[in-house]
Amino acid sequence: MSQYYKMGDRALWNPSNGASRLFMSHVAVYQEEVGLPSGIGSMEADECQIDPVAFAVFVDALLAWHSKTRHAVMATLSEGFVATALALAEKANIEVNWQAAARAESGYLKTASDPHAREWTAALQQKSRELARHVAA
Repeated sequence: MSQYYKMGDRALWNPSNGASRLFMSHVAVYQEEVGLPSGIGSMEADECQIDPVAFAVFVDALLAWHSKTRHAVMATLSEGFVATALALAEKANIEVNWQAAARAESGYLKTASDPHAREWTAALQQKSRELARHVAA
């Protein structure tokens, strides 16, 4: 069994029920964390609609939040959800504001002693692109 994430009549993603349930649980957590609605509607009859405008705003806020989060555990816990949301945005042809993430990262670099800090945004962008191939409708 599976569920559909749709934008209008277009199916963007058709994950298993388990993957969808986990994803929707994370949506609720990160809506609270960034203080914005995700634009992902409730699941009804194994389908939900995604509002492209609200989702674009949410994804940009989520990416900015993640880029500023340098707590190792929080960054690790959130990376998978952020990458999945970015992959879904890519499938929806939503332009993601990677420059804001890079700016947040460069502000961090001024005070960071972590030699890998420069790689975080680039690695997340690569991971989301790879994941987009697995986010199939």
